[in-house]
Amino acid sequence: MGRTASAVRDRDGTMAECKYNRVILKISGEGLCAAGGRGIDGEQLHHISTEIKTVADLGVELAVVVGGGNIIRGGQIAKDSPIETVTGHYMGMLGTVINALAVQDALEAMGVSTRVQSAINIDRACEKFIRRRAIRHLEKGRVVIFAAGTGNPFVTTDSCAALRASEIGADVVLKATKVDGVFTADPVKDPTATKLEKLSYDEVLDRRLGVMDFAAIDLCRQNSIPIVVFSLKQPGNMRAVVLGEPIGTLVSTAE
Repeated sequence: MGRTASAVRDRDGTMAECKYNRVILKISGEGLCAAGGRGIDGEQLHHISTEIKTVADLGVELAVVVGGGNIIRGGQIAKDSPIETVTGHYMGMLGTVINALAVQDALEAMGVSTRVQSAINIDRACEKFIRRRAIRHLEKGRVVIFAAGTGNPFVTTDSCAALRASEIGADVVLKATKVDGVFTADPVKDPTATKLEKLSYDEVLDRRLGVMDFAAIDLCRQNSIPIVVFSLKQPGNMRAVVLGEPIGTLVSTAE
C-alpha cells in the first residue's frame, strides 16, 4: 500500500499523472436504479459503466465492490416477513452478484476486460474470490468486480470494500454516493449543511458521520487507506479523483 503517484499512459496514448494506482471503488446498489425505483435501470448502468471505463482507460488497477440494495435489503426483508435474518442477509449477497454480472456485461460491451469474483461460490456464473488471483487480474489490466460482500451475514458491502482494499493493497477506497462528499448534515434535508473537504478517521468516528459503517472506517484506519467520498452523478468525477483533483471529501490520517 501507499504507492506513490506515477505517470500512466492513457489508452488514447496521452500521459496522465495519477495520484492512485490501485483503486477500490464502492458503488451502492441504489446507484444502479432510477431515483425512487428498484432493480437495474439501463441508463444508470450505462452511466456507471462509462465512468468506470474512464478510470480503466487511465491504466490504473481498478476493483469494484457493488451493493445490492436496489434488489433486496436482507435485514429489511427479514423484519417484514417470516424470513430469518441470516437468510435475508444471504439473499442480499446474491443481489450483489446480480448487480456485479450486470456491470460486467456493460463494461465488456464497452471493450473493458473484467472478472467477477464472488465470496459465495457460484462457479457457473463467476469466479470465487482468491486474493492472489484478483491481484493478478488487476496486474493484467482487468477490472475486478467483487460480489457477495464478504460472504458472511451481518457484514456490509462498505466493510467488504475496506477488507478487499486491505487484502489487495489498494491505495484508496472511492465511495461513490448521491452527494458531493461528506456534509455537516444531510444536504437534502438541511440547506445550511456545509461540505467538509477533509476529515480524519477519528473525526468521522467521533462525530458519527455517515461516510461508511464504523467497521469499514476502522479497518481503513488500521491499514492507512484513504477514503474519498464523491458524487457519482457528476460525469468525470471518478476519473478526476484518481488524477488527484480535489473532488468530494478526503478521509485520511490527521495532519
